[in-house]
Amino acid sequence: MVFAQLENLLTEHGFNKVPSNLPEFAFFFRKESTYVNVVHVIDYRQGIYITEGQYEHIKSKIADFFQQKGISEIHILSLLISEDTQKAKILCGGDAFCWLIDPAANRLLIHEEQVSDFYGMKKILEDFLYDIAVGRIGNDTADNAQKEERSRHSGRRGYLSAGESAAAGSWINISIIILNVILFVICTFTGDLLYNIGAFSIWNIIEDGEWYRVLSSMFLHADAGHLISNMLILYYIGNVVEKHVGHLSYAVLYFLSGFFGSVFSAGFELITETFISSVGASGAVFGINGALLMLALLHKGELAGVTAGRIVFTIAFSLYCGFTSSYVNNAAHVGGVLAGFFLAGIFWLLSPKLKKKKG
Repeated sequence: MVFAQLENLLTEHGFNKVPSNLPEFAFFFRKESTYVNVVHVIDYRQGIYITEGQYEHIKSKIADFFQQKGISEIHILSLLISEDTQKAKILCGGDAFCWLIDPAANRLLIHEEQVSDFYGMKKILEDFLYDIAVGRIGNDTADNAQKEERSRHSGRRGYLSAGESAAAGSWINISIIILNVILFVICTFTGDLLYNIGAFSIWNIIEDGEWYRVLSSMFLHADAGHLISNMLILYYIGNVVEKHVGHLSYAVLYFLSGFFGSVFSAGFELITETFISSVGASGAVFGINGALLMLALLHKGELAGVTAGRIVFTIAFSLYCGFTSSYVNNAAHVGGVLAGFFLAGIFWLLSPKLKKKKG
């Protein structure tokens, strides 16, 4: 596989690998006279979910790693390995030092807004990918990796990967995403109108009885980045969860997760007397993440090619990013993920059909 072969390539060119607990993330560094060059590699396969904010946070932590060692000049190039090049391009966002590798076509993709080279790495990577394409390197490694992958996934033939056949079996999730996008487009033409009448506000709910805000706030987003981040995650994890719990249960799971996220938010505001107006589907999205974790645990620690450990990491890292950022409704995130986790367990206990899928 390209991810494993890249390690050999970078090592041959004098880079040292910094160990990571997660196999999908790795970074390599080469110390020069007055600075350090870093190549940050992400195996952005199906089942890995990273927001733009999380991506930037990871890069900042890499910089912190070297700054703590007294190195102030740090140059970081990110390499995203993904067959879904559009998904990877969205993650890169406006980062000029972010290149894409399409392993299906064995090609390096560098868009106009990105740097054209990084200390000679462009030619090194292009030659490397060409050698893979013509079979000069990697045949044995690739064959072994494919055998391990087939072995690891044997017995799970009925489970679809996160992005597969989305429209065919996840129409509730797709409908929710479309509705969110439509309302955001409306908001761009109506200014603050929908935000004023639809954002979650505990005082409007208590004093004016506007309980509908619990629901309406789940479909409003502060800006395009907020919307894309939530909807991209929801697309990849929601399709998996809906296929396993069913359409009606998924709808209930989504809305109850969002509801309990708002309940946690309201409780936190009343206790701390820090009252805010908030919007976003994050509580419900965290709920779907929590449900995915429960389903993975019920399926012997793995579901649709995603392990429970990876899901825990995604949830924990997302919560960490929220708690270390400003203007984030973390109480809604906590309430949503707890609600989704336990609701998925309840659905499993009450549904013989869902129990049957476990084996």
